[in-house]
Amino acid sequence: MENCNWNFLLPYTFTKGVTLKNRVVMAPMTTMSSFFDGTITSDEVNYYAERAGGPGIIITGVAYIAEGGKGFEGELSIAKDTDIKGLSKIANAIHKNGTKAVIQIFHAGRKTNSKILRGVQPVSSSPVAATRPADSETPRELTHEEIEGIIQDFGKAALRAIRAGFDGVELHGANTYLLQQFVSPHSNRRSDQWGGSFDMRVRFPLAVIREVSSVIATHAKKPFLLGYRLSPEEIETPGIRLKDSLAFAQMLGDTPIDYLHLSMASYKRTSLHEASDQEPLLDKFVRVMANKKLIIGIGSVERPEDAEAVIHAGAALVAIGRQLIREPKWVQKVETGDLDSIRYRLSPSELDELQIPLAMQAYLEGSFRKIMHFTTDEPEVDNYQNSLAPMEGFEKKM
Repeated sequence: MENCNWNFLLPYTFTKGVTLKNRVVMAPMTTMSSFFDGTITSDEVNYYAERAGGPGIIITGVAYIAEGGKGFEGELSIAKDTDIKGLSKIANAIHKNGTKAVIQIFHAGRKTNSKILRGVQPVSSSPVAATRPADSETPRELTHEEIEGIIQDFGKAALRAIRAGFDGVELHGANTYLLQQFVSPHSNRRSDQWGGSFDMRVRFPLAVIREVSSVIATHAKKPFLLGYRLSPEEIETPGIRLKDSLAFAQMLGDTPIDYLHLSMASYKRTSLHEASDQEPLLDKFVRVMANKKLIIGIGSVERPEDAEAVIHAGAALVAIGRQLIREPKWVQKVETGDLDSIRYRLSPSELDELQIPLAMQAYLEGSFRKIMHFTTDEPEVDNYQNSLAPMEGFEKKM
């Protein structure tokens, strides 16, 4: 197929006026390369600069919005005003040749530990430990006042993103972190206004969306995107099921978000619990969100045909993750028809050349090894169409 016929290379304009040069999104991926206090390193800036200029949007690895919300060592911080100067260097690096910069933000909730938090007990919606990893600590239940404070912290983080020069923020409501913990009946056993029924459990993420949207409306001097990332299903019992996520997606369609970004390891993913239902989850969410909010489809998108299939399924944008680690110039090579030169496997000898930070190299060669297609390993056979992958809340972080 000639490059001019790839639909994912066409520009896209959001209703609020942000225009993307193409429909490719670099998915948020953990670099684990910030300093101990969350400030940026030159390695991170170089990593993003190497991948800028191709995708229409680059979404950064997640940044924590409060000290108690840090999820792992080497994580980026957006928790304090002194972070703005460093974050602006990442935004500037991404902006090369017209790529838009979006920063993903979160609170880890119970998906951290007291070692990472320097002796402080993790917090969550309820005092229920995560089932993975097996040695997860039992969190302290957040008070009403603390919940209100975290909502404000998300708003303050969005303001810092605006001041750092980003073009948007993405709320990380996926992969079992705090926003998802409030929605899940496994982690949320509350009986007050923040828990109980499904409608009550979603109050927290909806409140965060309202707060961040208000900050954007007040402080952004140009169109500024607000996205939400969502995991369709949990494997815990009790846990989030597909019907819950589809109902939540319908609610999100009536909020000020600009897009819904699914978190799945395969764009062909079908239900993890309903084996008889073989309709891809992407198709279900596209149908539910039709004429409301756009969908970013994702999951093992490696070849141009994969990206085109995601767009053909009805997603407005297609996110590419691991393939942009292996091949930073993927978009440019597709644009010029230089398909034969695209790396689909990752050589350990090329990690430095690809501007992959050393801490991230260790992470890829450890927790992520089976999904990175290293040239020194046997090809991975699991396509994660019917199972969760390490990056969906299973991987071991530092």
